[in-house]
Amino acid sequence: MPKNTLLDKRRTILLYPAVQLCLFRMLNIDLHCHSNISDGILPPAEVAARAKANGVDVWALTDHDEVDGIREARQAAADVNLEYVPGVEISVTWAGQTVHVVGLHIDETSESLVCGLAATRAGRERRATDIAGQLATAGIPGALEGALKFVGNPDLISRMHFARYILELGLCTDVGDVFRNYLIEGKPGYVPHRWATLQDAVGWIRGAGGIAVMAHPGRYKYSDLAFGELFDEFKQLGGTAIEVVTGSHTVDQYSQYAKVANHYGFLGSRGSDFHGPGESRVELGALPPLPDNVKPVWHDWPR
Repeated sequence: MPKNTLLDKRRTILLYPAVQLCLFRMLNIDLHCHSNISDGILPPAEVAARAKANGVDVWALTDHDEVDGIREARQAAADVNLEYVPGVEISVTWAGQTVHVVGLHIDETSESLVCGLAATRAGRERRATDIAGQLATAGIPGALEGALKFVGNPDLISRMHFARYILELGLCTDVGDVFRNYLIEGKPGYVPHRWATLQDAVGWIRGAGGIAVMAHPGRYKYSDLAFGELFDEFKQLGGTAIEVVTGSHTVDQYSQYAKVANHYGFLGSRGSDFHGPGESRVELGALPPLPDNVKPVWHDWPR
């Protein structure tokens, strides 16, 4: 086989169409990560450079409820010969919980998408103030000012920024520990927020020419019945895929959600959910491949 470069892999795929899908699986494809435009640590260009250095062949930046990093990410990817997929991750409220929907191959200039994301971001400032007030009551004063030190985009202040401040204070050992003790439902710093509807999120993505992917379903705390309703509704609205192999899933969940994908007729996606060095469970590009019995979301993308 030719040298292990994206161009050589593409040439091989074109020469031997009978093995297109098999060879395309060999590419290191990471379709979920974040920059400091939302709640990541690194600027988009540095995330692109890190993806390339880690052997990623096809990469998507999927910042929360924001597309402002796409131009920088696209240019940085081109500079290092990295295949780029424009993306976003939209926050959704469904059955009282927050669900995330990733949009891939979106047109980031779509008016409905841009306006929808702006509406989704609204209210974060008030929520952040409420979180800080509750943390102050719990004995952590100055949390808003502390969180803002870690914010690249004030419109997108999130629980992750408060988590980094609490870590800086030495009150917890890692991000997961912060969330378990302060920032999830029932804990002193948890403040609910009403996000977009599932119908809105899928509609905005499809209206922007994109592919709707349910992010890390293994993170959601629903009953089997509720999960069935969620997947059914997502499919009926035009959802195409679910993340099967993701940094937010355990190894056992890879096969579990491969079965879910096949049961509902979803394609499978793969993404690290990388937020920053030393903070994320999985490095960019470090995930295992999708299970062989799952058709990848990228199976019919141009090679």
